[in-house]
Amino acid sequence: MDVLAHGLWGGVAFYPHGAKRFAAGLALGMAPDLLSFGLFHVSHPGWLSLRLAGQISGPPPLSILPEFVFHAYNLTHSLVVWAALFALIWALRKRPPWVFLAWSLHIVCDIPTHNSAYFPTPYLWPFPTPLVEGILWATPWFMITNYSALLAAYLGVALLARKLNLGRTEGGFSG
Repeated sequence: MDVLAHGLWGGVAFYPHGAKRFAAGLALGMAPDLLSFGLFHVSHPGWLSLRLAGQISGPPPLSILPEFVFHAYNLTHSLVVWAALFALIWALRKRPPWVFLAWSLHIVCDIPTHNSAYFPTPYLWPFPTPLVEGILWATPWFMITNYSALLAAYLGVALLARKLNLGRTEGGFSG
């Protein structure tokens, strides 16, 4: 799934609970990709400029990606690593970090939307992971369906929040 959609899915459940929680869900939903591919994009501004200008399309070829991207991807896309971090944060804060579920949702959404040709999701890393030959997230019908579902989810959450008057103040989001 694309990084924006991951963020939007990560934020939808927290939307009615204020701007800070929504922003945290949005950021944590995007975090696995930003922490693995973000550094590549920052360190290769020429490639990113060509991509944004529409002169190249698609993901970066595997051959130009530094080794750290592959290691970071394994760490950030593992439910095992995520569960360990979730448990650690819970133990330290003495309450579950619910907004951290946005990160796990990212991983779960990637499993059926990646294939083995380009960054299959290592959801059980560091353990052997059976790979899934998923539907590529960039497939046009999937993108349309995904963003339509996001629109429906946000409309539904907004209507429910309005009906229940959850976390709202007259000025919009509450803290």
